[in-house]
Amino acid sequence: MSKRLIPLAAMEKIMKKAGADRVSDRAKVALKNVLEDIAEEIATDSVKLAFHAGRKTVKAGDIKLATKR
Repeated sequence: MSKRLIPLAAMEKIMKKAGADRVSDRAKVALKNVLEDIAEEIATDSVKLAFHAGRKTVKAGDIKLATKR
């Protein structure tokens, strides 16, 4: 079982905000896994961009740029 970085309750809130009446536990876990994978990729790219710019601090601009790649 993976370590929970994003709570499952947040997944349900996102799905309900999108219009779902009910959300299964498996759907919550699936969405959580996908979002955490995407977030990890963006974070990795953001760190590389900050390092390339000669910084140790990741800034919002690095995140935005990483999402456009």
